[in-house]
Amino acid sequence: MATKVFERRRKEDMPVLAICYDFDKTLSPDDMQAQGYIQSVGYDVGEFWKEVNVLAEQNEMDQNLAYMLKMVREAEGNIVFSRKTLADYGSRVTLFPGVEDWFSRIREYGAGKGVKVEHYIISSGLKEMIEGTRVAGEFERIYASSFYYNERGLAVWPAQVINYTNKTQFLFRIEKGVLDVNDSAVNDSFAPEELRVPFRNMVYIGDSDTDVPCMKLVNSNGGHSIGVYHTETKDKTKVHKMMRDKRIKYFAPADYREGEELDVLVKAIIDRTATNEVLESQHYSCKSATAAAESNIGADEQRRSDLIMALEDSHSFAQTHKIIAELDEVKEWTLDEKEALFTAALGNSQVHYILGDGDVKAFFASLLCDAKISDAALEIKAEIEKE
Repeated sequence: MATKVFERRRKEDMPVLAICYDFDKTLSPDDMQAQGYIQSVGYDVGEFWKEVNVLAEQNEMDQNLAYMLKMVREAEGNIVFSRKTLADYGSRVTLFPGVEDWFSRIREYGAGKGVKVEHYIISSGLKEMIEGTRVAGEFERIYASSFYYNERGLAVWPAQVINYTNKTQFLFRIEKGVLDVNDSAVNDSFAPEELRVPFRNMVYIGDSDTDVPCMKLVNSNGGHSIGVYHTETKDKTKVHKMMRDKRIKYFAPADYREGEELDVLVKAIIDRTATNEVLESQHYSCKSATAAAESNIGADEQRRSDLIMALEDSHSFAQTHKIIAELDEVKEWTLDEKEALFTAALGNSQVHYILGDGDVKAFFASLLCDAKISDAALEIKAEIEKE
């Protein structure tokens, strides 16, 4: 079998901001399964989830696998459990205010600031149902639990299951541009300047404890995590707990309309990203220039240069004596390096003041042999010859 060649996204000229969303109770007011499917198989919503929890506990089973099995079982004799059926249920899913035009509006705002905004779903819900929603085409990738279908198009086995802990792998995929779920390059090492979407340019929006690992990962690496709460109940219990536990940086009602709190917050993050990436670009440019300059310098020359800078920056007499001991181990100095050492000694009061100390005096006396006749050299000579 031929090895699959995966498409990988590389770092672009324009900085990329990835906004990652949970789905249930983040973009939609309720669990997607509770908006038609559970009722169609004759269940009360609460009773359905209660039986899922019992199934998981009695069999030491992942809760997401338990709900997927429960859905397949309860469909028997009631509905044809196919991809199309799940997409049809997805088309009935209600969305929070403003969600439908949010994604294009935020992309457009980002483009105006020189930032490419990309939207991603990372959800324990069902991919097939999300693909049936009115906003499915807005996402770069939908990472969610899904089924494998047989030749008749019926769901027979889980193809992908996403729980609250393994959600984090998808953040690393986005970071590195390794988006295919089977691409093992997600484990490859990337230099910081090669990352397509560094964590500082990630936003994670979620509503509950199941989002905590992703929120914590984004937060701890300089990104932005946002907790949202229901626009009608206005119950802030969960977001206050996440704020108290330092899981999120911000919270807002799940109202995605223009001008509302969440809209203003995300646009401010885009503004900050645009400014910050100018500085990051300059940092990596300087880093690259330094590496290029030092690539032609041998290890001995580099060490001598570092010691001269250490003498320039010495901030105590004890440190100066320690540096002098290291300088004294160097067997040969160029004329320009000697001149730099004289200048450093005269310019740093912590060095200048102790030029008469035995070790310091002996070191500079040795440097004066065959040194350039310069103002700095003559001043050093005068200083160490004082009685």
